[in-house]
Amino acid sequence: MDNCIFCAIAEHKIPSEIVYEDNLVVAFKDVKPIAPTHLLIIPKEHFKDFLEFSQSPKRAEISEALMHAVNTICEEQGIESFHLLNNCGEAHGQSVFHLHFHLISGVDLTKHIKF
Repeated sequence: MDNCIFCAIAEHKIPSEIVYEDNLVVAFKDVKPIAPTHLLIIPKEHFKDFLEFSQSPKRAEISEALMHAVNTICEEQGIESFHLLNNCGEAHGQSVFHLHFHLISGVDLTKHIKF
């Protein structure tokens, strides 16, 4: 998609600290981390948000790739506990409109957010 920073990262048009990549997914370090480990995991294909993604015929294949990426990253980096977050919509904190998940470790967000 034109003017999408995450699409540009996935296409290697913008440099990023990539920690994982396969044919469907890429994961990279957040440029404004809120924790010792703060990664963004995205599908390479552009989906505006989780709701748009949930309607895609590719959702099962990409969901599996996303889960595999999380598992592989955690194994490779020795991460045993983490938060996996998705903000859907501007009213709930989404600032880049390309589906992405924050993998956050090294800080307990439940001390700051009550669920």
